[in-house]
Amino acid sequence: MHHKRGCTLRGMETMFGIGFKSKPPAHRAVEMSGAYDGGIATLSHGLMVGTRVASNLGWRAIDALAVGDKVLTFDHGMQEITEIRRAHVWLDAPGTSETFWPVIIPVDALGNREELVLLPDQGVMVESDAAQDMHGDPFAILTAHSLVGLRGIRRRQPLQRVELIAVYFADEEVIYAEGGALIHCPRDMSTLDKFLEAGTASYSVLSGEQAEELVDMMYFEDQMMVPATAADQFSAI
Repeated sequence: MHHKRGCTLRGMETMFGIGFKSKPPAHRAVEMSGAYDGGIATLSHGLMVGTRVASNLGWRAIDALAVGDKVLTFDHGMQEITEIRRAHVWLDAPGTSETFWPVIIPVDALGNREELVLLPDQGVMVESDAAQDMHGDPFAILTAHSLVGLRGIRRRQPLQRVELIAVYFADEEVIYAEGGALIHCPRDMSTLDKFLEAGTASYSVLSGEQAEELVDMMYFEDQMMVPATAADQFSAI
């Protein structure tokens, strides 16, 4: 069964230009702090209008998708969208409190081909040798604000309100955005019935302290990969 899934994903690699990992689903780490601005407290995730995701229709803007369309997920291939919610964020822009400023992911920082603007608490999956050492899995999910300072990731004052699109599936998933960024989509917990029916989470919660430690180690890994300058090489002789 696992072999069949691997063949399917490798076939999609050509279609989307994404590299896939041949490995079974695992329990991964995600930290959610729940800080939001204005009237979007009921949403725990989402992408800005215009952000493209990998779907059965190819790379499509998330606001162009509808319930019933399928989106490519990291662990489970194509999965059907069961619900879509919309809300506006940064309602008080540009006077929004700095706590709620969006996180800017520069091109290529997380495999993304275009700049991403994310909610501070949006879960993002990263790959790291440090995650493998810490949790036995090279993939871990951190909130966007946990990554500030790494690879040019930063906060930026919002200048206007923006529409946010949140997609839901039968279970929580991780989807591909803008070429390769991995975005966490938690399950729908909007009602008591849905909360009670949720069962065991697919992605375990990573504490803020653990997230900080992982980011520090990722920064060190990045520094180790930077080629030495000619001066450094000369001084080493």
